[in-house]
Amino acid sequence: MSSTASLRALDYLEGLPGTTFTKLYQQPSTALAIFRRMLPHLAKTLVMAMLYMPSPLLASDLDAWVKPDPISLSARDKSLSVLQRLRMLEELEGGRRFQLAGSFARSLRLALTGGGEHRSFGVPCESVDEKQVGVEFLDAFARRQWEAILYYVVGSANAGLGGEVDISAGTKQLLQKGEFVSVRGRTAHITQAGFTFLLQEVNAQIWTLLIVYLEVSSDLQMDPIHVLSFLFTLGSLELGISYSTTNLTPTQHQMLEDLSDFGLVYRRASDTTRYYPTRLATTLTSDAPALPNSLTSTTTTDGDSAGGNNERGYIIVETNYRLYAYTSSPLPISILSLFCTLQTRYPNLITAKITKSSIQSAIALGISSAQIITYLTVHAHPILRQNPSAPVLPPTVVDQIRLWQIEGERMTSWQGYLIKDVGDREAYEKAVAYAEALGVLRKDFRNKGWFFVSRMDQMGSYFRNLAVKRKAQQQQGIEGGKVEKK
Repeated sequence: MSSTASLRALDYLEGLPGTTFTKLYQQPSTALAIFRRMLPHLAKTLVMAMLYMPSPLLASDLDAWVKPDPISLSARDKSLSVLQRLRMLEELEGGRRFQLAGSFARSLRLALTGGGEHRSFGVPCESVDEKQVGVEFLDAFARRQWEAILYYVVGSANAGLGGEVDISAGTKQLLQKGEFVSVRGRTAHITQAGFTFLLQEVNAQIWTLLIVYLEVSSDLQMDPIHVLSFLFTLGSLELGISYSTTNLTPTQHQMLEDLSDFGLVYRRASDTTRYYPTRLATTLTSDAPALPNSLTSTTTTDGDSAGGNNERGYIIVETNYRLYAYTSSPLPISILSLFCTLQTRYPNLITAKITKSSIQSAIALGISSAQIITYLTVHAHPILRQNPSAPVLPPTVVDQIRLWQIEGERMTSWQGYLIKDVGDREAYEKAVAYAEALGVLRKDFRNKGWFFVSRMDQMGSYFRNLAVKRKAQQQQGIEGGKVEKK
């Protein structure tokens, strides 16, 4: 899973209550998907080491597994933080011992060893499909359906732009719920969130829309747990295989119609008992590209990619801020027009220029310089990647795009928590180091003994555990004093 998509899904999961995780982890497919795609490598190692332990792991034993250098200790703290936020790991005795959550451990063992009647990895159809559906057809269907959504979002900023198919009314309402577009009168207008949505990779776009779908699922009389569980199940299915609907819950039956509109599932009719997951679905928990050779990567007049059928990228940027895009599709051209000044259009080539006014117009609409640079880097032509030691984009262009944004900004704001009155200097330094290891530290004011963090859940656990340890030390001191008096 791409980093952006993984973080988006991780943020949503962290907001779920503990009881929801207990129900989710009853499905081995969900436990395996989250384990494989949302954990850092060290966290995976810790889980596998503890998976078959008969008793909890002592914190001292855990420390012995990790090198005492700052990088290793930081990786350990981050891994423990992620495991606790995902309710996979439980602290015992104020952090002196650790053990895996029971439902997660049972399901992961079942997923790794097989067996059981859970059927959470899908039920392949026993009968042969009379009209067999191939992978190429599924890719074309997924591309057509998903790009229809992108066409609708881009079309709200560029009148007259439309896809091959029209999206359903329910999908349009979902885009409005996610605030990707706003409807004034009868006209849809793209929003700042819509620009952000367009500039993401396809995997991240899919998760962004699916999380909005999860958030409104309760309003649609659907069980959010069954919705999320089915999404993780789809990520474990095999492309080109048809699966039966017999093991699906009523909520998941209802989902098939919506997921078909998104291009994640193909069905011939709404009443059929057979469905095919497309590449959009099978890559939900994968690092593989969701739409190879899609309009958002590279398309030429003959349908092949500019750098080869299996390569992605169609943009070349020169040091004089000129941009060349090898594409004939209206969709990537319209996305480029959001932050470039288009100049010339040929049958399979667009020339444009990155200017101060075009960048600042994009920034005024909510697009950041980092998003523009990321988009140009991700979709850079393969010829720019031939030399691994050379930067993909000219450094002068990258720096200038950032400077154009800074010109209009004099202050950066973050949402978070200000922590003060931690204790003595040693306690302050340890708390700041822990926050930095977790990746939540925004700013430290050492002269005042304050620091600012973006998240408070793990810091709250840190201070609670610290209070328990101090109380235990005080109790030991009192008991020691009594012994000396005797």
